[in-house]
Amino acid sequence: MFPKNTTGIVTMGDSFIVAEDKDALSNRVDEFLHNDISETDLKNKYGLGKNYAKWIVDNKKKIGNNQDKIVSLAYRPFDTRYTYFDNNLVWRTRTDVMQHFLTHNNIGLVFMRQATDDTNYNHIIVSKDMVDNRFMYNGKGITLEVPLYLDINQKEKIPNLNKEIWDKINKIVGETTPENVLDYIYAFLHSPRYRGKYNEFLKIDFPRVPYPEDKKEFNRLTKLGAELRGLHLMEDSRLNKFITTYPEAGNNEVDRVEYKDGSVYINEKQYFGKVPEAAWNFYIGGYQPAQKWLKDRKGRKLTNDEIEHYQKIIIVLMETDRIMKQIDNIF
Repeated sequence: MFPKNTTGIVTMGDSFIVAEDKDALSNRVDEFLHNDISETDLKNKYGLGKNYAKWIVDNKKKIGNNQDKIVSLAYRPFDTRYTYFDNNLVWRTRTDVMQHFLTHNNIGLVFMRQATDDTNYNHIIVSKDMVDNRFMYNGKGITLEVPLYLDINQKEKIPNLNKEIWDKINKIVGETTPENVLDYIYAFLHSPRYRGKYNEFLKIDFPRVPYPEDKKEFNRLTKLGAELRGLHLMEDSRLNKFITTYPEAGNNEVDRVEYKDGSVYINEKQYFGKVPEAAWNFYIGGYQPAQKWLKDRKGRKLTNDEIEHYQKIIIVLMETDRIMKQIDNIF
């Protein structure tokens, strides 16, 4: 369906070339470029592997700190960070495909070819950014991303769709847009019944989606797929109506992450209240976002924006669970 596709980028040095803050990453690159930092110093400071530090030191003369190359990266589900999009600092940029996300005016379907972890199939999400190769799972299996559109010289966008397949869909349901096609696929791959029926197949190959039966089924699924897309891109207005609380004042430091009686504690005193257990245990790929997002911030203080972002994640997960049940009612 999507002729242009690729695996996620591979930095080989996340602790150096990936950051949560854009300015922090820029300062890190500046320090590297304008100081005599040895391979050993880089390894020790950033905990880098044996090959990456040597590689960027060897590439140093080819690099200039260009702010336009600092781009957002879908690092983990609902965890957007920054990287420096330069093939002298990122081991595998996958430029042929990832360049189509540089204008931030695109949608990428993110999935896995082989969902080989121990969870049931849930390895599907959307993103407006390029993705990290371990976005879905830090283990076996390959995270892939397909852009919905191809950006031609930043002036013209063309659909990244197989015309023969798209024409066949149009013959069944009438004229469609690329977004309609993506939303139909997105809804289908969120069907618990589909996931259960084809779970073993989904562990060994690409997910496969049947052609729509008719226009009515297609329209109902595309509507729900569009809802999921808006939620997962965190653009849905429902995300501003929190279903959780954060009642206790404090330093907001994450020194532990524990779920207890509907509350997610981040330290001895502070917690997110009214967190449904379904959200806490919800999987996307091999990760549980309600748990992983906080655990990845252990040892530091959450900002007000991050506190709100976490509460939005809980809404996304609960709404996703609700819509998935609706999808199964269509068949």
